[in-house]
Amino acid sequence: MSKHTDILRFRGELPERFAGAMLELGPLLGFAAGEGGTVVEVFRAAGPVVEKGPEGIRLGWEKPIHLYRALSLLRENWEKDTYQVSERPCFETGVMFDVSRNAVLRVETIQRLLRSMALMGMDVGMMYTEDTYEVPEEPYFGYQRGKYSMEELRRLDDYADLLGIELMPCIQTLGHLGQVLHWPAMRKYADNGEVLLADSEETYALLRRMIAAAAAPYRSKRIHIGMDEAHGVGLGAHLRKFGYESPHAIIHRHLLRVKELTDELGLRPMMWSDMYFRPDSPSNGYYDGDPSPEAIASVVPGVDIMYWDYYHNTEEEYTAMLDKHHKLGGTTLFAGGVWTWCGPAPDYDKALRITAPALRACKKAGVPFVLATAWGDNGAEASFLTALPGMQMYAEFAYAGEDCGMERLEERYRTCCGGEMGPILGLSRFNTVPGMRSTATSPVNACKFMLYQDPMVQLFAKDTEGFAMADHFAALAEEYTAIAEAGGEFAGLMGFYARLARVLAGKCRWHENIAAAVAREDRKAAGELAASLQTVEEETELLRQAWRALWKETNKPHGFEVIDGRLGAVRARLESARTRVSAWAAGDESEGLEELRETPLPFMLREGGVLSGCFNFGSCASACPIDQ
Repeated sequence: MSKHTDILRFRGELPERFAGAMLELGPLLGFAAGEGGTVVEVFRAAGPVVEKGPEGIRLGWEKPIHLYRALSLLRENWEKDTYQVSERPCFETGVMFDVSRNAVLRVETIQRLLRSMALMGMDVGMMYTEDTYEVPEEPYFGYQRGKYSMEELRRLDDYADLLGIELMPCIQTLGHLGQVLHWPAMRKYADNGEVLLADSEETYALLRRMIAAAAAPYRSKRIHIGMDEAHGVGLGAHLRKFGYESPHAIIHRHLLRVKELTDELGLRPMMWSDMYFRPDSPSNGYYDGDPSPEAIASVVPGVDIMYWDYYHNTEEEYTAMLDKHHKLGGTTLFAGGVWTWCGPAPDYDKALRITAPALRACKKAGVPFVLATAWGDNGAEASFLTALPGMQMYAEFAYAGEDCGMERLEERYRTCCGGEMGPILGLSRFNTVPGMRSTATSPVNACKFMLYQDPMVQLFAKDTEGFAMADHFAALAEEYTAIAEAGGEFAGLMGFYARLARVLAGKCRWHENIAAAVAREDRKAAGELAASLQTVEEETELLRQAWRALWKETNKPHGFEVIDGRLGAVRARLESARTRVSAWAAGDESEGLEELRETPLPFMLREGGVLSGCFNFGSCASACPIDQ
């Protein structure tokens, strides 16, 4: 943030709503429009242009978003006597707002993110709403889930348009609808617990209502209709009602009906591409085979196909998949991942490894649109604010390509987001400790599985054997406490991570020592460890309060009941462990502590000593099913 305001007098070819946009963006840059200020000539160009020299300042733009990026570049170079840059984006860039995984971002939070996007020069925001949007005739859509009203979405669309950003709906029209379909009143539409019943006229009446409601608040005539991961399509109620049929045939027929509905509304649909690959894969996989002739024949013209890939590390792998997509015909778009979904902390080590090769392949293949996704799988435990560096990476590649190194990226982030990038990138250290190595595609996420690992049923004891995790998290606690105390735009976020590190340090010290103390019958050491859990319990409660404050700052209240429940379970189990081990340490022979005496078996450990990730709370917390 600039600490002072420079007055600029704009003249020339300005966007229609420029004055309103400047009121929103100017304070972030320390600029204001007014008479008597420094003259800035504005002209039309093929992209963002900044020319600063003895003859004055000139800014060029093709889209309004280019002008706002140009202003951010001008601010960065304000003190220079001369500066010149002319940029041509190699593709349209978008950001996926996942507001369906318990966390529904507040309107004000999305507006905050849109402001940063405008300064970055990002073109498109995509609202991923499985059921969290209002469908007037369907009261169970988003019921008790914090759904957006039509009025809220119109406000967001108005705000995005003011800043030159296209906001568009992204819904599901086949799979990923478990939150709606679990209601008894909605089960008539279900093929299985996640997938709609294709070929049912009732389903298409529902879809007509869904698509009309989803599109109504937006100016955009583009809509993402989902269609991904429709596992078991045709094998549930559809099989019982219609008999067996190839998934490709069912999906093709269903997509034709959905396309009829979007055509009625004048919408251009796009969809995820994986279901063109999965039915022919022996593993139900996405990346392990070519599209079959049947898959190619099932493609519907006029529906753009979005290849999504959050995993691979080389340009060659992305190029190969893009080549497979070209066999499908039509326009291929691309979605990559910021890796915000592996637990409370994002994994930027993984995000940095995959982003450049993916975008290089897209640029060479002429992909017209790339999307940065920031999913919130399994409870949206990481704040969406941690996605900002990933968004900046996508924007800078689009405009500057390989020329944008880390130092430049950090400077851009400072301008566009108002903080330092380093502490957020450093959150990857919550997921790995020194010496810990991840598998190629599924990164280890120690932060999550150590937070939720039961103090008695230690499912990851073999996987983490030999790693000094307690000392690692204790050092992170000190570091992030100092960052939070320094203040700034993200002080609350950094304070949350300081709390998280303290809990992890205490839990890891217990996990690293308690089983060995019990095995050698060292009751004194076990008693001391049990006593230390009192502090960990207290720190867990403070973490819960900090998490609640952070959630309230960015999200609607719905969904935090899940986090409350998870941390409540952590604290309850810490108390149980403290009570039982203290009793054993005091000589109570009725406590055998059987769980701590079992020989540990590997859970995530793979050949070569690498670790995979464990991304589901239930799998982290117990070998028993949590909800059955």
